Amino acid sequence: MVEDIRELLDRYTAWLKDKTVLRQINNQWVEITTPYLDRHNDYLQIYAKQENGGYVLTDDGGIIEDLSLSGCKLDSPKRQELLRMTLNGFGIKLDNNALVIRASSDDFPLRKHNLIQAMLAINDLFYLAEPVIASLFLEDVTAWLDSNEIRYTPRVKFTGQSGYDHVFDFVIPKSKVQPERILRAISKPDRTNAQTMIQAWFDTRNVRPQDSRAYAFLNDSERPVSSAVRDALRSYDVRPIIWSEREGIKMELAA
Repeated sequence: MVEDIRELLDRYTAWLKDKTVLRQINNQWVEITTPYLDRHNDYLQIYAKQENGGYVLTDDGGIIEDLSLSGCKLDSPKRQELLRMTLNGFGIKLDNNALVIRASSDDFPLRKHNLIQAMLAINDLFYLAEPVIASLFLEDVTAWLDSNEIRYTPRVKFTGQSGYDHVFDFVIPKSKVQPERILRAISKPDRTNAQTMIQAWFDTRNVRPQDSRAYAFLNDSERPVSSAVRDALRSYDVRPIIWSEREGIKMELAA
């Protein structure tokens, strides 16, 4: 089993390397096009330069600028707090709306991974199903857990088998009748976000208690969640929870 997992991790690393494209854009900066997709199905791009014996990595403000242009302002106290928590979870700094992280030669892969994960998390965290909807899906999930007195720890970061960090929205601790339950709220349940959850759980599950379970809350308020997304999650032992059917899981999470 260990060898099987190692081979899968090696294949993932090879895929990531093969699908990453570099381009020198001036005397200082290198553009890195990654295989990860944003909500427009465009490849995420980051920029790197050498500085003071190390490296600076940034998105050049692309994520927050795109959200702002889409009518999703980050000026409310709640959204500012969610942004701050997400950035802190990945060790990212904000510089004039640009996401920035510094790296050394030794931790460059980890820092690059953290920046990309922060970009994906922020892109999803502030995604609105409809522009007129004021509340965020994460807020809705939080409110539902609170209203049903389901105890949890929010925004928990685990280091996976690969050494990379993954942040999950909620962790419900083990009880006498239920194991640890790890939850993520996915406001836009498409292929990319399902893959991100699968990769996070696949990398994390072997460093958590053997009976830990993973759940994904899937927002279906705008459109139905495709069977392909649900089947993909199930195939990697992530239980999909359709938001409109959430009452059916309440007792299991509250136990």
